Amino acid sequence: MPFNNPPPLTFTSRRLQDRVVFITGASSGIGAAAARLFAAEGAKVALAARRMDQLERLGAELLEAGCEALPVECDVTDERSVAAAIEATVRQFGKLDGAFNNAGIFGAPAPVHEIDLNIFDAVIATNLRGVVTCMKHEVQAMLANGGGAIVNTSSIGGIVGGANNAIYAASKWGLAGLTKCAALDYARKGIRVNAIAPGPTRSGMLDAWLPTDEALAEMAASFPMNYIADPDDMARAALFLLTDEARWTTGVILPCEGGASAA
Repeated sequence: MPFNNPPPLTFTSRRLQDRVVFITGASSGIGAAAARLFAAEGAKVALAARRMDQLERLGAELLEAGCEALPVECDVTDERSVAAAIEATVRQFGKLDGAFNNAGIFGAPAPVHEIDLNIFDAVIATNLRGVVTCMKHEVQAMLANGGGAIVNTSSIGGIVGGANNAIYAASKWGLAGLTKCAALDYARKGIRVNAIAPGPTRSGMLDAWLPTDEALAEMAASFPMNYIADPDDMARAALFLLTDEARWTTGVILPCEGGASAA
């Protein structure tokens, strides 16, 4: 079979021009930052989350800026909800080119012998099963469109171990395996699958975990770059993996964690 070289890349300032991107966890934090950035790069964005009030505010903001945005209620733990959200996206925009599976929860820190299995089940249902569910329906839409790109949100907790972090880490290590296997499933079908692995990033979830400036400073100091990331830092990493600039990249878990995994 002859090797098919892709055409030369062309670079523009609107790297997602006319592409349709589905974003989970879009109501706040990394997801909202990604929605703003992807829209600024020319994408038509489907904003998916459970909080419709927040999604509608973000959607109105993007529409006022001249972007195309569709707020759509979506609970990633419910397959019917996921299927309906993706169907609404394709119905509104005609196709699906990209997805950023970003919805996630933290759970509760605990050593293994003290794990509350109800919390474990809830974390797995959102962070791992939820991504499986989204990818199942996203891939179907992308195959119908001739290909696409998927980015999942993993974590530094899915790269290195940490005390009292078994519940969250189990979901994120599982997500890394899912990402790599799916990348191989669709490598010859035009769909790339990658993940970003954030370190501490300013969000409501982090603020609930580390509620004081002192706690945040202590966390920052434990990382080589002495930095708590902004959600936009993670959005930019996801953007790269969605664009043609990463066309030769699949199955990668991209660390975005200030050098922690290098130690």
